[in-house]
Amino acid sequence: MSIPAAHNSENRACGNVIAVRGSVVDVRFEKELPAIYTLLYTGKNREIAIEVLTQLDAQSVRGIALTPTQGLSRGTEVFNSGKQLTVPVGSHIMGRMFDVFGNTIDKKEPLPKLEQRSIHQSPPPLSKRSTQSEIFLTGIKAIDVLIPLERGGKAGLFGGAGVGKTVLLTEMIHNMVGHNKGVSMFCGIGERCREGHELYHDMKEAGVLDNTVMMFGQMNEPPGARFRVGHAALTMAEYFRDDEHRDVLLLIDNIFRFIQAGMEVSGLMGQMPSRMGYQPTLGTELSKLEERIANTDTGAITSIQAIYVPADDLTDPSAVHAFSHLSASIVLSRKKASEGLYPAIDLLQSGSKMATPSIIGERHYNLAQQIRQTLAQYEDLKDIIAMLGLEQLSTSDRNLVNRARRLERFFSQPFFTTEHFSSIKGREVSLQDALDGCERILADEFKDYPEGAFYMIGGIDEVKKSG
Repeated sequence: MSIPAAHNSENRACGNVIAVRGSVVDVRFEKELPAIYTLLYTGKNREIAIEVLTQLDAQSVRGIALTPTQGLSRGTEVFNSGKQLTVPVGSHIMGRMFDVFGNTIDKKEPLPKLEQRSIHQSPPPLSKRSTQSEIFLTGIKAIDVLIPLERGGKAGLFGGAGVGKTVLLTEMIHNMVGHNKGVSMFCGIGERCREGHELYHDMKEAGVLDNTVMMFGQMNEPPGARFRVGHAALTMAEYFRDDEHRDVLLLIDNIFRFIQAGMEVSGLMGQMPSRMGYQPTLGTELSKLEERIANTDTGAITSIQAIYVPADDLTDPSAVHAFSHLSASIVLSRKKASEGLYPAIDLLQSGSKMATPSIIGERHYNLAQQIRQTLAQYEDLKDIIAMLGLEQLSTSDRNLVNRARRLERFFSQPFFTTEHFSSIKGREVSLQDALDGCERILADEFKDYPEGAFYMIGGIDEVKKSG
């Protein structure tokens, strides 16, 4: 890991290590005390980077190490860089993979000299934010019809392992690049290196890597690095929004790991734990990250965030604080995945604040309500069907079950990013086509067609071809 060495002119601002407790280092400076967030370097080759988090007194600071501190001892000289942690920005970062220091980790040719920006930026002021609520179209039927995402908003993706989170994220990147000429930014917080490796190769095979920037703070890295990787990724995303006036799709996996890294840092810094062992500053830390994701008059950063819920308890402080920032929640269901209904979204558990008549229009709103009602009634009838069979239902209930089952299959969709192993050509479906399809299914136009004709298709007209 290469860390930029401090300049010789800065050697005057030297200090000495007075205490090391894991990743927390206390440093004493005789002359000039570094400001909060300043980066300090120490170790034999200045390979250990420390970020100042608090000033203990007139001559001492306490910081968190962003690199391992093995071999660091009391009395070691510390150099004040006089700067905050920075990352490179510019069009050359497209298609590359970075660590928290802005170093490339994809073993490709080195980057040219680029502008460096601090990872600690303020959220855009209210005067620059867009007051219009716009819909962010993904080309995925189930999301666009029932869980419309907000352009410049934040959507939470709740789901366990193996239910299709990564495939869904990769497909959104593919569709974003395809019709918005937008930029995608993937930020892995506390990711396993295996997951990062797989994602990199999946994106390469799907042909979306050239318009994507990836940044990882891996699970084996110190908590300081995992805690700052989200801020570093946002600085890169803000460049594309504010300087190049482009829309950015920011994918974060996993927000819980960011909160967890903050909890570790807080504990190491000696702060008193709050409710259920979380840091007392949980709300502030999450807000500092989330409030930078915004829709301005020049462009928008739309974020989709994977969120792990500890013990499936939605009252856990980490989930409660995350929920308050989200404009949409997409819940993935293992049951749907086991039935082969991909994307495996639980349509009744998921919801969006955008689904109001004033934003999506009367027709879309009424249709979405009708679909939810049909699916909810079908859910209630499932127990009766399991015990007594479909034949025991009244004619109207049988018709409702047929409509619901056709809707469920219509909401399945072949993805471009899975073409190479499913052999089914990917489809991107416009909102208009998706709404027309749902409307015609609810009107019983296709009641004579078999359910299988609705499975893994794009627009509704494909039913007649396969039926």
